[in-house]
Formats: sequence, structure tokens, C-alpha cells
Amino acid sequence: MELKRIIPFLVMPLLLLAVEIGSILISLPVQAAGITAFEDPTSLANPFIFIAILLVFTGFLLLLIKYGKKGWIAAIIAISIFLTFVYIFSALVNVVTADPNLAATFVLILSLLSIVLLYKYPEWYVIDGLGILIAAGVAAIFGSSLEYYLVIVLLVLLAVYDAISVYKTKHMITLAEGVIDLKTPILFVIPKRRDYSFIKDGIGKLDDGGERAAFIIGMGDMIMPSILVVSANVFLQGWRLFGVVNLPALGAMLGSLAGLGVLLSYVASGKPQAGLPPLNGGTILGFLAGWALAGFL
Repeated sequence: MELKRIIPFLVMPLLLLAVEIGSILISLPVQAAGITAFEDPTSLANPFIFIAILLVFTGFLLLLIKYGKKGWIAAIIAISIFLTFVYIFSALVNVVTADPNLAATFVLILSLLSIVLLYKYPEWYVIDGLGILIAAGVAAIFGSSLEYYLVIVLLVLLAVYDAISVYKTKHMITLAEGVIDLKTPILFVIPKRRDYSFIKDGIGKLDDGGERAAFIIGMGDMIMPSILVVSANVFLQGWRLFGVVNLPALGAMLGSLAGLGVLLSYVASGKPQAGLPPLNGGTILGFLAGWALAGFL
């Protein structure tokens, strides 16, 4: 296989690692700022609340696609991304200043600049760079708010749902195509050629070989494994690599990379694939291996 065809498959694991490492680092200011997704991190209801919200939101977006209200979808996604930036920068700015007025000003400015850059100049490297921040921040918030054993329940449920929605009902493919058509920045874009431009080419444009000019991977595929990485690192104690990452979290990271490798072997076929079954499965197995190893040390 030519080097230029291999490079995109090497970039995707690096993106996943960047999100996971970033989520661990951001989880520290997130905890210090008291930002949480769930009031009680030990409640068994949390994973099911997450799934229920996901189903309702997905159903709402599918209805908008069905009735041609794609402008509404773009607006909803833009507002959601802006609010996500607000939460992330609120945690990060809290490290710099304790002055609430100054912090609020910084958060607003940074959030506005980020959303403007994302929508006014949505080149692939801008989308990927800010996408790492968004994915890491979301994973940090949910991972810090949910005990690791509940995250495992959530990941199993999401993997099953993803498989059904891609291979059985196929509604996730419909949703993905609708979102891609809008060029909404809620995915990672990995170009297949050096002169690729997301602004000019989008995702649908085919290259000379009749293939799409770039690979895409959903932001959720990066976020979900990272939630377990963060949760394991926050709620479990023990030996830590460089004093930062414990063995269960490290095992989850390695397992997620193995799961991504399995996913990429299927992605190479060119057909839509459910990303969460191999990603979540590998992350859970890696976590369990790291957890078992930690028990012997």
C-alpha cells in the first residue's frame, strides 16, 4: 500500500490519543470548577438518562431532516457547540483567574472566537484542532461525573444502539449524511491527499480514483472511549504513569487504540461502519486488563 494511503490510517489513532490525553488534562480544572453532567455520579439511572436524551435528540434531528428543516439542524448544532465551548473555557479560565467578572469576559470572548473561526473558516485542520478541544472537554465533563462501572454500562448500551442504528434501521447513516451535507463541524476530517480543502471539496467530492477525498470519523466515536479513560483516572487510585495516568485508564487507552485498529480494517472497505462496537469493546477490555494488573501491583 502506498504511503499516502497509509497516512490517514495513522492519523486517526493520533487523534484519538490527543482526545484521550486532552480529556485527562482537562478533567483536572473541570473537577476544580465543579462542572458536572450528573449530580450523583453513582446513580444507576445516569446511563439510561444519557441514552434517553440521545434517542430523543436523534429522533428530533431525523424529523427535521425528513421535513427539510436542515437550517434548524445547523442552528441547533451551532448553539450546542457554542455552549460546549462555554463550559470548557469556564473550567480552563478558572485556573487562570478567580475573578468571576474577568473569568466570564474571557469565557465569552474565547467561546465567540472559537465558534466564529469554526464557522467562518471551516478548513479541515481548524475542525480537527477545535474538535480535539470539544471532544476532550465533553469527555472530561462526563467522565468526571460518572463512576467507571456506570460508564461501562453506558458504553455497552451505546455500542448495541450504534450497531442497530447503522446495520439494522440505518437511521444513523441518514443522520450522518444529513449532517455532512451541512458541513457541520461535529466530526473529524482526515484528508487523503495533500491539496484537499474541506471548504472547497467537502466530503462528497470524489478524487480521480472515484473515492471520497477524505475520511471522516464522528466526534462521538472519539468521545465515548475517552469517557471511560477519564472516569477510571478520576475514580480509581493507585500507581500512575508520570504521576498522571493510572493503569486502568492506561489500559482503556490502549484498548481503544486496538478497537480503532479493528474498526479501520473495516473502514478500508469503503462501507459505512458502526464505530462504537469495536471502539467501546476494546476500551472496556483494556480497562479490565489494566484494572486486573493494578490489583497485582
